[in-house]
Amino acid sequence: MDSANYSIPQEVTRVTSALKEAGFDAYLVGGCVRDLILGKEPKDWDITTNAHPEQIQALFEETYYNNNFGTVGVVHIPTDTGEETTDPSLKVIEVTPYRTDGTYSDSRRPDTVKFGVSLEEDLARRDFTVNALALDLDKGHIVDPYKGQGDLEGKVLRAVGNASERFQEDALRMMRAIRLGAELGFSIEQKTFEALSENAHLLKNISKERIRDELIKTIMSPYPMEALLHMKQTGLLTYVLPDLESGIGIEQNHSHIYNVFEHLLRSLQHAADKKFSLEVRLAALFHDVGKPASRRTSAETKAYTFYGHEVVGSRVTRKALEDLRFPKESVEKVVKLVRWHMFFSDPDKITLSAVRRMIVNVGADDIWELLNVRRCDRIGSGRPKEQPFRFRKYTSMVEEALRDPISVDMLKIDGGKIMDVTREKPGPRIGNMLHVLLEEVLDDPSINTEDLLEKRVLELSKLPDEVLAKIGKQGKNKKEEAEEKEIEELRKKHNVAQSN
Repeated sequence: MDSANYSIPQEVTRVTSALKEAGFDAYLVGGCVRDLILGKEPKDWDITTNAHPEQIQALFEETYYNNNFGTVGVVHIPTDTGEETTDPSLKVIEVTPYRTDGTYSDSRRPDTVKFGVSLEEDLARRDFTVNALALDLDKGHIVDPYKGQGDLEGKVLRAVGNASERFQEDALRMMRAIRLGAELGFSIEQKTFEALSENAHLLKNISKERIRDELIKTIMSPYPMEALLHMKQTGLLTYVLPDLESGIGIEQNHSHIYNVFEHLLRSLQHAADKKFSLEVRLAALFHDVGKPASRRTSAETKAYTFYGHEVVGSRVTRKALEDLRFPKESVEKVVKLVRWHMFFSDPDKITLSAVRRMIVNVGADDIWELLNVRRCDRIGSGRPKEQPFRFRKYTSMVEEALRDPISVDMLKIDGGKIMDVTREKPGPRIGNMLHVLLEEVLDDPSINTEDLLEKRVLELSKLPDEVLAKIGKQGKNKKEEAEEKEIEELRKKHNVAQSN
């Protein structure tokens, strides 16, 4: 390999040049070399050297060094023109001394490290052969003691040396194996795959945050379905997304040709094929996770029913994502999408009023994400893709509904105006009136005029406090009451058929 054939940013070459001018070795190493060989743009640029951390820091104006493994972050290396990059991958170039690791007593990090060993010994501690590559930019050749270039050509992911030892050193490497296979479209070599199964239990030693980060990269990869199948086959799924396992072997009705587990994975894969957002991909993966707990057999038709599965599933989803320490904003969005994913399942029952209320439930921005989840649900069922006319209808109704008032702020009257018209004083009665008006306007947007709403608030102002409060509360809490009703009916095990 000739390094001249590859575009290396000046921010990177200035670091390697500074190290070599000071008499030290300097190699590009790991994932960036792998990506260059594959013709991909590296996400990060890592350099290894025989210099020790303090020697590295002495060569550069701005650095940071806050770990026990020798990695020095070299910050803000300008180009020859003096310009600073806007590329996040070039803001900090990480330089790590050659090192060997001591024992790993916790399956997470080495107990001790030793700096200043040879490049070959440094590469021996790497996780996979395709990452155990080093590029000398001056000489233009690859140091490849573990035949990683051959594995790149064969699209094989293989552990360096003994796979079990590598996974026992850092159990997160097992998640990384799954993730890299999904990102690169590589198969996992047999012995490496067997070592995943043998050591899956060690993943319990890894923090939820580290597991989450690898899971997100896996979900956002081109092949997440295959990745999760590998996690199931190796036992890793038990330590990452155990709730999905309840869907294994759970058959569905004629509208589905796959069991629940397969359906969820295929729905996720469609989301990946369409390059949908992380939240849509997660919602596609979890949308039917409540089916195993809610499956019943109809006494009349003998068919399976899953009444209330979206309610159960939203609660399972929340707990699963919170356990993995997902950000609150992402959790709330995914839970909403799972909770309401059944909305577009019956086009004959969708009215503009219902669409407006759904927009209130999920938010104006996320109504389109809900439609995307519906697409994934249908494709994941094994049925033909959604008829174009149905989605044209859905899209038209959503666009029309978005022009109508869907929140108190969109009413043609506000609290101040209500007080002017009715002579009411500030207090709960004003809020209750607004919620009553919104419920009525959701049903009939044509009444959202200043004149009609003023007449209506005059009528409402004559109601006693307790009556107005009751009506206002019914409007404000309608979503919560509907959800509790579904849970109550589910607990009574009502076998009510529901299309899906």
